Amino acid sequence: MKTSSMIKKISQFTSLILIVTLLVQCKSEKKEIVKKPVNDTFLKAPEGFSIKEIGKDLGRVRHLTVAKNGDIYANRSGLEDGKSILLLKDTNKDGIYDEQKAFSELPGTGILAKENYIYTSSNSGVYRYKLNENHDIIDVENPENIVDGLIDMGRDNAKPFTIDNNNNLYVTIGSWNDACRNQETEKGMIPCTILDSAGGIWKFKANKLNQTYADGSRYATGLKNAVGLTWNYKTNSLFATDHGRGGLSNYYPDLFTSKQNDELPAETFYELKENDDAGWPSTYYDHQKNKRVLAPEYSGDGEKTSDDKFIEPIVAFPAHLGPNDVLFYTGSMFPEKYKNGAFIAFHNQSKEIDKGFFVAFVPFKNGKPSGDWEIFLDNFAGIDPTIPDDVLKHRPCGLAEGPDGALYVADDFGGSIFKITF
Repeated sequence: MKTSSMIKKISQFTSLILIVTLLVQCKSEKKEIVKKPVNDTFLKAPEGFSIKEIGKDLGRVRHLTVAKNGDIYANRSGLEDGKSILLLKDTNKDGIYDEQKAFSELPGTGILAKENYIYTSSNSGVYRYKLNENHDIIDVENPENIVDGLIDMGRDNAKPFTIDNNNNLYVTIGSWNDACRNQETEKGMIPCTILDSAGGIWKFKANKLNQTYADGSRYATGLKNAVGLTWNYKTNSLFATDHGRGGLSNYYPDLFTSKQNDELPAETFYELKENDDAGWPSTYYDHQKNKRVLAPEYSGDGEKTSDDKFIEPIVAFPAHLGPNDVLFYTGSMFPEKYKNGAFIAFHNQSKEIDKGFFVAFVPFKNGKPSGDWEIFLDNFAGIDPTIPDDVLKHRPCGLAEGPDGALYVADDFGGSIFKITF
């Protein structure tokens, strides 16, 4: 009896050992499933990033924003089927945007999801749509007017904007005159009266309806056309990218070569405080000399500097790249190096570096640039050098961050929206 009991116990113990051994073996043989990066476009991103084209043939989509429920809103600079604002929805949250709606008859550039509203701009004003508890627009037919009557002269007339946490609304009013040049004398206007109503950033209240230009105040001046505009909530300050002027050798061939015309002046990135002056039109920033010089319309020769106290850019980029949006990345999806750094969408090409149509990244530390800028998302042009006369495919214009930390890029030439994940 004792022998039988002992044999039974030994058998049970052996079975237990076998089960444990099999479990350990299965665990050791189980392989971790790693999702490989997916790229269904010809865009190029750093290793580990996936790129999906989530919308195409959408028209001239400029800036875009992502609501808390994941809905994507894009503003278009022209009407498509009579409508300007586009809404993309992922109805079953499977990562595919399967519903598309359009509304509004006021084309423009700026758009921003902020608290319980979708704010958007035309070329002459800013208005908003109220959201319900599901973050859907309540009434697409009747937006509230925030400010109207801003100058629209047809050139560089986009009204990008941003909002801080104190309900201050900052709106760019670009200059339609490249260098505040008198068309008859080809000299600079002294003083430049354009600066009274354009060539800077104006401040209004985001929660006050039916404001006019007169209700605002000029926050910063000397910016020819700051299309990239954002409020950095970490530094609690305003940042802007400005388009540089052109035409140096066209108007002043005795002072500037065609090469200098292609390579000057810099495209600039600023952190702005109230009453700052970035020096346009009397000066421009020369990134090759790392200094601000007098513009030829104001007695400059490419060397003379100004005695006025204009602010310096925090980063200077090669000429004619056309920075059209800036976004500080606050998500947790991307690697740590991107945290609180700035993505900038460049809309044009620089002959100096023979590159263009890309999204760049500027690393930040403690609220300041902390290293050289780099190209993050490249090859929007999509031109195949093996194909004669191949044409431009896309150009990046707008940037937005989703609730999950994904980055979205709008393309106002090919009409696509891209989603970048890690």
